Amino acid sequence: MRHCINCCIQLLPNDLHKHCFRCRGSNHNNQKCPVCKQENIIPLYVDSKQMNLLAVLEVRTDHNESWNGFFCLRKGKLCSLIFGLIIMTLVMASYILTGAKHGLLLIPSPFHYGAFTGNPNLMDNESLSEMKDHYQPSKINISYVKDYPSIKLIIDTITSKIEFINRQHPDLEDLKKQELHMFSVIPNKFLPNSKNPCWYEEYRGNTTTDPYTTNSYALYSKRFRTIFDYLRKVFWNHLYHYKDKHYRLRCLPHFYIIGQPKCGTTDLYDRLRLHPDVRFSAIKEPHWWTRKRFGIIRLRDGFHDRYPVEDYLDLFDLAAHQIQGVLQSDVTKGHSKMNHIIIGEASASTMWDNNAWVFFYDNSTDGEPPFLIQDFIHAFQPHAKLIVMLRDPVERLYSDYLYFASANKSAEDFHEKVADSLQLFENCMLDYSLRACVYNNTLNNAMPVRLQVGLYVVYLLDWLTVFDKGQILVLRLEDHASNVKYTMHIVFQFLDLGPISEKQEALITKSPASNTRRPEDRNLGPMLPTTKAILRDFYRPFNTKLAQVLFDDAFLWKKT
Repeated sequence: MRHCINCCIQLLPNDLHKHCFRCRGSNHNNQKCPVCKQENIIPLYVDSKQMNLLAVLEVRTDHNESWNGFFCLRKGKLCSLIFGLIIMTLVMASYILTGAKHGLLLIPSPFHYGAFTGNPNLMDNESLSEMKDHYQPSKINISYVKDYPSIKLIIDTITSKIEFINRQHPDLEDLKKQELHMFSVIPNKFLPNSKNPCWYEEYRGNTTTDPYTTNSYALYSKRFRTIFDYLRKVFWNHLYHYKDKHYRLRCLPHFYIIGQPKCGTTDLYDRLRLHPDVRFSAIKEPHWWTRKRFGIIRLRDGFHDRYPVEDYLDLFDLAAHQIQGVLQSDVTKGHSKMNHIIIGEASASTMWDNNAWVFFYDNSTDGEPPFLIQDFIHAFQPHAKLIVMLRDPVERLYSDYLYFASANKSAEDFHEKVADSLQLFENCMLDYSLRACVYNNTLNNAMPVRLQVGLYVVYLLDWLTVFDKGQILVLRLEDHASNVKYTMHIVFQFLDLGPISEKQEALITKSPASNTRRPEDRNLGPMLPTTKAILRDFYRPFNTKLAQVLFDDAFLWKKT
């Protein structure tokens, strides 16, 4: 059937065409009507059934049509547009509600990084934000759907590439070549009458000399200046004077709390420092071994001047003064007594953060660092004691995200960041070893969340290449939280600390927990069940190996 252009909106059947508002009338003649006559009309034919609501069956080519017809046509287009927008809105709302319900709603990442490329020849002053440019978008990278089945394929690929290969411990002479100044300052022997590693160093300044003028910790951080102001006032009183020469007592830590972040290290630190025989560095986390000695103050700011080892040793002057007091009092009594005060250091980056190696040690093999933090600590302190606090890596990662993310935190955002990080890690594992990927600075800074920090066994095995197993105490945060008293007794025994009174024990064990989750972060709720399942699959082979190394199935974290 055929219709007049003026009837297109009404969509009237052919037998009612006479009622058309432009064609009606008793004297109307279709052949004479300038509107209805067949000139300049393109007829469109359909079957005899009633027409669809959105159908437009005739199109005029006459550009001189009447204004009424024009407005009628505009009205039809507007209705069609509005109806289409309503349908599209309903479809999108249905997708959003369904995706949120099942924890599968994800916004695709605007970019995907290609394979890892280590470049040891980068300039020292290159900012860490610019390092991400070394990851170029992969042209052959598939755009995957971020639901559980597709991400599980990524995890399966990673798992198939996992190999725990022992590393070669570097020679002492090679270590000395890398850090000549450090080896010239720290001796290879310490005072025999001190439990803590200490030695005397000649001081050539006078009473007007400020020993902390160039200390980088004091220069770059206002909150440390108060501590150094006090040290300046008492410095001269704590020197040892012998044969017209002045000597200051220098000390290194007896033990290190080396990790991991968001695993309760702050709580352990706060309780340990309440013990009468324990002292700590002037600040809890100097991060000297991992960052400051390379000139890293904040990762986002790139490199600054390197902090010399003397700046690090200054942080233990408060404790050294107390040890010096014990040693001098023994001398005045005419006998030598063992000093039982020990110093600790609690940088939670010590166990895992070797990101800076690529900029300073270019003698690498297949992207793996030739020297690690533990190599240097062991070179100076082969008898050092190390404490590691761990927790379920799945929960650790979520806690880490909540603590360090600055805006737009949500379970959905965390899910997306996990998916992006897994693909980046997979890209690296396709071409490089597990150790090369774990210790690669560019990859670690590109990942939206710090997946690698939860690969505990990779780091632990590397520490065990230089330290004996009896020198490393590995604890679980879950055990510490459920029985603080028991955990602290294990730590006291490990450090060979003397007995304490019941009052002192109560003060140490009954203090409230430190550095707990912030209220605003708790209000965000737990991670999505899908995210937890993904991370369980990712960390499972690493937890299995960790439980085997420690002979303790509790490190499988099956019940958490």
